Amino acid sequence: MVAAYLDADRREPNRQVGEVSSEKTNTDTEIDVDHLTEAEAKTALAVLADRLSAANAAYYIKDAPEMSDAAFDALKRRNAEIEARFPKLKRADSPTEQVGAAPASGFGKIAHRVPMLSLANAFTDDDVFEFDASVRKYLGLGSETMVDYTAEPKIDGLSLSLRYEKGELTEAATRGDGSVGENVISNARTIDDIPHTLDGAPDVLEVRGEVYMSHADFERLNEKPMGRGEKPFANPRNAAAGSLRQLDAEITRARPLRFFAYAWGDVSAPLSETQSGAIARLEELGFCVNPLMRKCSGPAQMVTHYAQIEEQRATLGYDIDGVVYKVDDLALQRRLGFRSTTPRWAIAHKFPAELAWTTLEGIDIQVGRTGALSPVARLAPVTVGGVVVSNATLHNEDYIRGFDSKGAEIRGGKDIRIGDWVQVYRAGDVIPKVADVDLSKRPPDASPFRFPDTCPECGSDAVREPGDAVRRCPGGLICPAQAVEKLKHLVSRGAFDIDGLGAKQVEQFYADGWIREPADIFTLKERYADGLQQLKNREGWGEKSAAALFDAIEDKRRIPLARLIFGLGIRHVGEAASSLVAHHYGSWEALLQAMEDARTQEGPAWDDLISIDGMGSVMAGSLVSAFAQEAERASIMRLVAQLDVQDSVRTDTHDSPVAGKTVVFTGTLEKMTRAEAKARAERLGAKVSGSVSAKTDILVAGPGAGSKATKAAELGVETLDEDGWLALIADA
Repeated sequence: MVAAYLDADRREPNRQVGEVSSEKTNTDTEIDVDHLTEAEAKTALAVLADRLSAANAAYYIKDAPEMSDAAFDALKRRNAEIEARFPKLKRADSPTEQVGAAPASGFGKIAHRVPMLSLANAFTDDDVFEFDASVRKYLGLGSETMVDYTAEPKIDGLSLSLRYEKGELTEAATRGDGSVGENVISNARTIDDIPHTLDGAPDVLEVRGEVYMSHADFERLNEKPMGRGEKPFANPRNAAAGSLRQLDAEITRARPLRFFAYAWGDVSAPLSETQSGAIARLEELGFCVNPLMRKCSGPAQMVTHYAQIEEQRATLGYDIDGVVYKVDDLALQRRLGFRSTTPRWAIAHKFPAELAWTTLEGIDIQVGRTGALSPVARLAPVTVGGVVVSNATLHNEDYIRGFDSKGAEIRGGKDIRIGDWVQVYRAGDVIPKVADVDLSKRPPDASPFRFPDTCPECGSDAVREPGDAVRRCPGGLICPAQAVEKLKHLVSRGAFDIDGLGAKQVEQFYADGWIREPADIFTLKERYADGLQQLKNREGWGEKSAAALFDAIEDKRRIPLARLIFGLGIRHVGEAASSLVAHHYGSWEALLQAMEDARTQEGPAWDDLISIDGMGSVMAGSLVSAFAQEAERASIMRLVAQLDVQDSVRTDTHDSPVAGKTVVFTGTLEKMTRAEAKARAERLGAKVSGSVSAKTDILVAGPGAGSKATKAAELGVETLDEDGWLALIADA
């Protein structure tokens, strides 16, 4: 049975922290997601991973959130939006790969037999309709087929898993990091809503839900600390989490904790064939379930119920921060499965963040690693969703003028000027956005903003190419902003990952003229280990730390091909795409020759490049152009001369008849969707391509196959129908 316990990460507004500084910040985290390059997206994801990891530790381990719910959701959603646009950039330590935080040392640990996972978030009604469309698309269902879902309030408390064996409560564990939680069995036994024994339950049953505290109980609890002059709890969620995680169970017993059950984990026998039926069964067994859970047919009913719950939010008597939707049919849940640590069959529809009005005091232009000129609004500090903010992204010059990238009006065509009274929101981005302008409060001397046509860092002409919403500086390495950002990217975690050489050190070495281009990193020792200027004599460095840095640099001379490609910081070519390119060509020499042969962006070498699954013409063009530009190629070659580049090793998939083969799917598949077919082929070690070429090994053609089938026949490519394909991989 599908493990139905899933929840979205959350943060309860606590205090006004996590201020967005008015100082100049990393432009990669300020650029609108739609305008991020892959390289900029990589940097932004690195920053987000660090911030979200720290926030998770504060929330789950310390029970003392360091940012508000809106601030955390803003960070989390920007991360999700970037990964959605650049799915192959997802980091190994991505927030979507992490659930909660590692358990604290004060408790014993319990490994979850079924992981306690998190949910993706929806913030608008459109997101919910898109979620439904993605479910039906994956299942191969037409628009006329209605899918049933459950919709229930998303409780803002602490996740808890209860294990019953032969009807007896034997374990209780917090979520922890999703794989291992804290053993709080003694504390769980003190909560009245949690039965100690069950009658008629399966032999093994893990019941999962949320520990929370009602508003009334929270107020009564806080009266005692305030009466003694002690610091009160910040909010019900903190009070509930802190109470459940007391080392002394008697303290927990004195706290008014409640429990809603809404899911299950490990179970020896199915509870039902549906989500709604399983929850009804839990209620029969004696658990409290939320009375507002409803079964909905399709997204229209889902958003209607969401609105009804939102209207009741203030009168429920406990905290909720959204509505959770789940596909009701458990058989469909099993088919849909999971994306990494989030399911395809469930989503959390979060309540909107707050809005606030403030004065726009100035507009700064920042230059990113790819030369993008990004405008950022300097705001009079204002609290939005519990967070004090001082900056807002303005995306690009069209956005400031009141138009989107297609020329359509936004904000009713109102432009943005310095001195304007602007409405700011934080619904789904790290840096707030400007929602509206109050023209009635516009200063009489406010003039339209003139976007610069030269780079503020190096003075080069800032060029806006046709079809590009962003104006860019072409200065490359002569532009200090771009040069420094390229060097930071080279040493970042997904690239060379040089221990001891981070952004701060790169900035200082660049400012002092010690490092100007990537190759300089690998000649640092011969230039500054001895002589009048020595690294060990610099402030903040010593003999041991200098030697450690030189050793770390030497250790990275031997570099996998994929990491080298990613480290070059080529626009549109992210970490995952770099791995695909490395896997396709195998060696640096082969890649270099292919880039030379594809220089004209036509011919066999170009066709081979764009046949890589996930490699579009824009990404391919950017890759080829990087090697075609004389200055950039020379810089790359100087770097490679310092390295020992390791060939890419193809995965050896045992007992697979399609391992290492290139497969193309075309036409209509009737027994599986295209997404399912592709995923299975890749698991078996095949490379799935979007086009037929001489390198194609197998074409799987369903009804309606057109030009691809014709081309495969011309090239003599083996062609199978869907049944033939399934027979081929049946035993793999």
